[in-house]
Amino acid sequence: MSKKVVTFGEIMLRLSTPNHLRFTQADSFDVTYGGGESNVAVSLAHFGLQACYVTKVPDNPIGQSAINHLRRFGVDTSYIVRGGKRLGIYFLESGIAQRPSKVVYDRAGSAIAEARPEDFDWEKIFTGASWFHWTGITPAISDSTASCVLEACRAAKKAGLTISCDLNYRKKLWSKEKARQVMTELMQYVDVCIGNEEDAADVFGIKAAESDITSGKLNLEGYKDVARQLQQTFNFQYVAITLRESFSASHNGWSALLYDGKEYYHPRRYDITPILDRVGGGDSFGAGLIYSLLTGKHPQEAINFAVAASCLKHTIHGDFNLVTLDEVELLAKGDGSGRVQR
Repeated sequence: MSKKVVTFGEIMLRLSTPNHLRFTQADSFDVTYGGGESNVAVSLAHFGLQACYVTKVPDNPIGQSAINHLRRFGVDTSYIVRGGKRLGIYFLESGIAQRPSKVVYDRAGSAIAEARPEDFDWEKIFTGASWFHWTGITPAISDSTASCVLEACRAAKKAGLTISCDLNYRKKLWSKEKARQVMTELMQYVDVCIGNEEDAADVFGIKAAESDITSGKLNLEGYKDVARQLQQTFNFQYVAITLRESFSASHNGWSALLYDGKEYYHPRRYDITPILDRVGGGDSFGAGLIYSLLTGKHPQEAINFAVAASCLKHTIHGDFNLVTLDEVELLAKGDGSGRVQR
């Protein structure tokens, strides 16, 4: 089986306050790039797969800088389209202790928001690929990007690819009603559905019993029922749900579950503190799951690997999970000591 994975979405310029400063305190920003599907591509490249990222960026130095950032980590950028007026930006104020992180978007009119289905030759892009990944952020950007995702899914299904989607509901981009309408149509093409403890409720109205995300109380049995309902509704091959217990911005419990329509698989729970940067945590989980399933790991091994990969992401600044296969496998096997590696 080919180990080429194609991901499609928006990459943005990320401007974050240094040292947990508030926006109103900062007189400089740390610069990097990131976005759901690009984060997945970088992780997969680090794991040794052929990761191809597709997007549209402006034909200017900022767009080129985003492309260069991906290239330095081994991502195939051959099919990135150039055009449009600007690259989207997001500003990040990193929270700490009981103060949450805050994100401010400046992405209206971005190049990808104005992309059209005819910008992408999906038949050519999917040549030699076996997996296609996208997130719910992408169709939320604009009606035209939603059309691009639909065309990509149709082409991927025709080419026989496995399709995964991270639901990734963003209330600042669209309403729950619009999300449900658009995502319900797209789900017919999806084989592997990934979500967090809130996504299924926000997008499809499927809620976990006896859970309160604001208090850090999550009920595993309730989320098993969420996974079962999602699988039965859309006939997914796999449903994966990340389970984050948010005690504070600096201290989270982190686990997940995987459901294959018959069995539930639950990995060890990680107590993550202090958290350096949680942005991209879900994307690193998705990448770990894609890698595991694509390389033939048993479902239990797959969920163990995915959660370990995303646990490590919380220790790395920036959107990208810059960890190696060996580092993830070591943690997945139970070595979380953090001892110096010599």
